[in-house]
Amino acid sequence: MSIASGLRGRLTARHLPRRLAQLYIGLALYGISSALLVRGGLGLEPWGVLHQGLAEKTGLTIGVVSIIVGAAVLLLWIPIRQKPGLGTVSNVFVIGVAMDGTLALVPEVQALAVRIPLLALGIVLNGVATGLYIAARFGPGPRDGLMTGLHRLTGRSIRLVRTAIEVAVVATGFLLGGSVGVGTVLYALAIGPLAQFFLRRFAIPEQDTSSAVVASGTPEQAILRR
Repeated sequence: MSIASGLRGRLTARHLPRRLAQLYIGLALYGISSALLVRGGLGLEPWGVLHQGLAEKTGLTIGVVSIIVGAAVLLLWIPIRQKPGLGTVSNVFVIGVAMDGTLALVPEVQALAVRIPLLALGIVLNGVATGLYIAARFGPGPRDGLMTGLHRLTGRSIRLVRTAIEVAVVATGFLLGGSVGVGTVLYALAIGPLAQFFLRRFAIPEQDTSSAVVASGTPEQAILRR
């Protein structure tokens, strides 16, 4: 089954409970995975670097900073005429709350023998989370919507737009004191294949996909193009 096939077809009311479960479980797991990367201390995902840097400068928790940044990015949707969905708004709040909750429960560790497994678990769990919430099809997160909106507005490739945004985010976060390291590189290399793999696993089966007419490039599909 291709990536596109997992996002095609009409979803009926009978799919709603599963979609809602996938959305909120996925978003919660995303926040948990980001917290595990923080505790691993070997480098964060691009936006996590920015969130951590801002948290260092403001004294706010990294989860609260994630919520504030998500809301600010969502405001940027207005001039590029992106339309948020339930998943977009939920993304702003659920990930930050789950992240702070996990950081409160998981203590800081110093031993490399513990930090490496935390890094690996965080990256894999992030892939699981991404597959879950994208397959729920409630709309992209604020940061992904910014990417697809700029892609549509500028005509530049998804790969170029995503790279430009993430390089700017990482550089800014690093200058503010965010953690960049081997984990950042491993995340960048692994998250695309992992998200594609788990999107296939969590795709919602359709009764009749043959009659559905779908655009060739939905935001959810574009998020996974690397």
